[in-house]
Amino acid sequence: MDISNKIRSQILIDALPYIQKYHDKIVVIKYGGNAMTNNELKEAVMSDIVLLTEVGIKVVLVHGGGPEINSMLKRVGIESRFINGLRYTDAETMDIVKMVLCGKVNKELVSALTLHGGRALGLCGCDGQLILAQKMDTETDYGYVGEIRKITTKPIIDALNNGYVPIIATVGIGDDGQPYNINADTAAARIASCLRAENLVLMTDIVGLLEDKDDPSTLIPQVNVSEVPHLKASGIISGGMIPKIDCCVEAVRRGVKKTVIIDGRVPHSILIELLTSEGIGTQFV
Repeated sequence: MDISNKIRSQILIDALPYIQKYHDKIVVIKYGGNAMTNNELKEAVMSDIVLLTEVGIKVVLVHGGGPEINSMLKRVGIESRFINGLRYTDAETMDIVKMVLCGKVNKELVSALTLHGGRALGLCGCDGQLILAQKMDTETDYGYVGEIRKITTKPIIDALNNGYVPIIATVGIGDDGQPYNINADTAAARIASCLRAENLVLMTDIVGLLEDKDDPSTLIPQVNVSEVPHLKASGIISGGMIPKIDCCVEAVRRGVKKTVIIDGRVPHSILIELLTSEGIGTQFV
């Protein structure tokens, strides 16, 4: 679609207040879902991140890689097992998770961002003890699924101060050197809170929180964290949305200015959320 120079200039002017708002501020983006597996959407995400960094916004990218892990497990003849939505991670599966997330997916994202003119540094939670973790303390045994004890922000801040986009794979490390599989939403929320980020953006394959889960037109654009218990009790927040929204609530309560769940299936959804008045998805404040 051709647009006039007048419209182009108006788009830039409209974006200016948001560029100023986020200038030199940290934005944490949790990257996952269809936006990671669809090449067109992946290209859009990389372009968005490069644009944000060029106008002075400090972007931290935290990624998952569930489909790639499933594919590799299948190739080596290991069955994927999930308990309450979490991947059961025995020692053999942990080796695959570490190999795929830290080796394959992380480095592919670094290369993709570099090809778009960005400067990226690949990290995982084991680097500089970035994500200190321990085995989840629950009655159910999830294997080497970890919960976060501490985020060491220095490697992230050093990368940002040197002009790099830190791209973080969510494999944590225990005091004894044991790696742990960490939920990417949980890791992104904790990283954002420890960095006192201006915004935490969770990319998903849904439009946001819906009043009626089968009707996209019932999108709830904004939720105060104090409303979340009522929304759970009424069934509006249910199923797989519960852990994602719990991450948003935790991030806000720990000091993140705003968190938002956006539809990563929409090209340039990151720019729409951060640099326009309409935004996209559901924000938690």
